[in-house]
Amino acid sequence: MEEEWMRDRALLRDLLTRYPLWTQQQYAQVVGRSISWVKKWRKRLREAEAHDVQVLISRSRAHSAPYPSWDPRVEERIVEMRLSPPENLKRVPGPRAPLYYLARDAELQALQVPLPRSTRTVWKMLHKHGCILERPKPKKQPLKPREPLEEIQMDFKDVSTVPSSESQEGKRQHIVEVCHFLDVGTSVLLGAHAREDFHAQTAMQAVIGFLRAYGRPPMMTFDRDPRWVGSSSGRDFPSALRRLLLCLGIHPNVCPPHRPDKNAFVERYHRTYAQECLQIQCPGTLQEVREVTETFMQHYNWERPHQGRACRNVPPRVAFPTLPPLPPLPQMVDPDAWLRTLEGQIFVRKVGADGCVNVNLVPYYVGQQVAGQYVALQVVASERTFAVWHGSTLLKMVPIKHLQGQPMPLEDYFALMVQEALAEERRLSASQRHLQQLALW
Repeated sequence: MEEEWMRDRALLRDLLTRYPLWTQQQYAQVVGRSISWVKKWRKRLREAEAHDVQVLISRSRAHSAPYPSWDPRVEERIVEMRLSPPENLKRVPGPRAPLYYLARDAELQALQVPLPRSTRTVWKMLHKHGCILERPKPKKQPLKPREPLEEIQMDFKDVSTVPSSESQEGKRQHIVEVCHFLDVGTSVLLGAHAREDFHAQTAMQAVIGFLRAYGRPPMMTFDRDPRWVGSSSGRDFPSALRRLLLCLGIHPNVCPPHRPDKNAFVERYHRTYAQECLQIQCPGTLQEVREVTETFMQHYNWERPHQGRACRNVPPRVAFPTLPPLPPLPQMVDPDAWLRTLEGQIFVRKVGADGCVNVNLVPYYVGQQVAGQYVALQVVASERTFAVWHGSTLLKMVPIKHLQGQPMPLEDYFALMVQEALAEERRLSASQRHLQQLALW
């Protein structure tokens, strides 16, 4: 870069010698620089010798003048203000407040020493004496490597290239979405389902289809999308999807709020899918989305080199041509097995005038003798009951409602959970409509 600058300065010096009557605009056009650049270097070149090479070299922009040193008594006074706020100040002063008090300090005024006028100068003094500490930068730790098919991450990707006119449901956004299933241990894309009607029921159907195809992984990770975890308002028990995974022996790993890095593998694939497929192919209909997604899935797994730790710059399915088998789905399922994860959990409720409390939007009768008072309902999973406590007194044992009570065939259980997901979706929609009506009032 310095060589190019020297070339342009030498060209300007030659033009100044050959065409001294040119305008600054003409010099700038020939050299390919701005008029301000011509003004600056024309002055420097005319002040130097005709064949001086040193004038063509850039001047150092480093600070040459010594920085001003402040009187130690000024620094001591600023630190004293920080530790003992003056004039009955009831807070710890920051860099701005000392500027006000320094101008009112009679002792410093009598000494006639220079006083800082910038908050940055005061901040430097406070930082120098340890009154302000820098926040330590968080150390980034790489994620723990996973074995093949040990953890599956799933998420939805919006296909923004599909116009709203293609929506059969009158939607204006999220017309078509793709649900991706990606293995953390191998970065292999295991599934990509495109639909225009993804809600809690169809999302669960996509998960069930994945489990039928591959079996039961130890862990499945997903974010806090309401289609996965349901509505947070009024919810005490896990959502239908989480209950399904728990009953099948799969750990549902829900990401914390605002932490997409906990779902990093599938999020990174979304970027690849958007940049290398959607933005190039620009599918405009659901059928086109399915076609380009299927084609890109083959390209991603078998042809595109992957720079992840596991793949080492080869395609995922080339690095892992065979995947280990997962445990198959059981023939019989205990539909209440999820309750064991809540063993000992306590829900505190205020008893209504009718003697009832609500847990997970379901009423339970406690007794009118404690109406208007708070009770604690403790989960006893082995007995499928709530132990109702009022203070240190056990009032009663209440059976937990809406439990099945016995094992059921796998297909019947899948059908039941799909209906549960649909019911949750309807409750969520009703709750949103209720909030919108309240906002109108």
